[in-house]
Amino acid sequence: MSQANRPLEGITVVSLEHAIAAPFCTRQLADLGARVIKIERPGVGDFARGYDTRVNGLSSHFVWTNRSKESLTLNLKDEDGKRIIDQLLQQADVLVQNLAPGAAAGLGLSAGVLHEKHPRLIVCDISGYGEDGPYRDKKAYDLLIQSEAGFLSVTGTRDEVVKAGCSIADIAAGMYAYSNILAALIKRGRDGRGSHIDLSMLEALTEWMSFPLYYAYQGASAPVRSGAEHATIYPYGPFAAGDGKTVMLGLQNEREWKVFCEVVLEDAALAVDERFSSNSRRHEHRDALRQLILDMFSGMSAEQVVARLDQAQIANARVNAMPDLWQHPQLAARQRWTEVDTPAGRLPALLPPGVNDSYDYRMEAIPALGQHTDAILGGLGYDDAAIAALRARGAV
Repeated sequence: MSQANRPLEGITVVSLEHAIAAPFCTRQLADLGARVIKIERPGVGDFARGYDTRVNGLSSHFVWTNRSKESLTLNLKDEDGKRIIDQLLQQADVLVQNLAPGAAAGLGLSAGVLHEKHPRLIVCDISGYGEDGPYRDKKAYDLLIQSEAGFLSVTGTRDEVVKAGCSIADIAAGMYAYSNILAALIKRGRDGRGSHIDLSMLEALTEWMSFPLYYAYQGASAPVRSGAEHATIYPYGPFAAGDGKTVMLGLQNEREWKVFCEVVLEDAALAVDERFSSNSRRHEHRDALRQLILDMFSGMSAEQVVARLDQAQIANARVNAMPDLWQHPQLAARQRWTEVDTPAGRLPALLPPGVNDSYDYRMEAIPALGQHTDAILGGLGYDDAAIAALRARGAV
């Protein structure tokens, strides 16, 4: 498979990005072959570079979202900086930005202004709440959007709300920005015109609220917070085995319930016990059923529980921690790990989900701050003396 087969080969993306949502979007565009020029503040860069130092001194957040990009340091408030960004946009196909509300417009980079000069440009603005409405100017961080979108209200235990363990609002926004840009590129291929994409984190996560939102339709009670258990289907959740390990299992229908009783619990009579004869009744009597399951599993190891569940063809999973995931046998068997270069040396990287038989993903280096500044400016016609002068006055 050749590099030329990648779907976005020849597409140039300029990104005024920081943190997670925009960088995750543009990393996925880079995975498909796009050239991504990441604009960073001179001397400081994307503040996600400093979130932690867990990956050989690099930030875990930054390593995840920034491979295969070029880093250009640029002061967008400087006149030369503005001139350089305009030169880049003349050659670009996509501009992505998730600056503070109103910041891009203040720099003369609103979609309206840009489309007058670059009518084929696709402009994707990612914000917390969108470009209008009463919340337009509110700052928005991932946990705040998890709260505002109602995610916290259905996540956790009966006694306490719990946030997602990863930046789910940022990830949702990044995914929808990514798919919207792909759609806009297809559209431009048909009519030759660019697009403006106004992408809000709140709307992205509201879409992901899925069944809980409709479950609470017209004021009905929402699903109760139920920890790692399913809120409305039972048994569906974690159960401890006798060796202290935990197994996740899930039943979806009455046929599975019957087999579960016969093969796993070795008690066929439970299948017709009036307390457990339908999902709604099992849900109603979940405490009693849970104790019956735990009593059976207490004399078994987690491995034995999984073997019996597999024998009954009941869906199950190990409750893995991060070390288990790094060593997951299925990922290894499917050869889903590769390595990428970084300023701290070679690091493992998961290949993007989706194996396509017509191209391979681009898996190139994570850039150091400003690593490509000279090369990019040279490509725009600046000689060494001009670049040195720009650097001396803080424009790059």
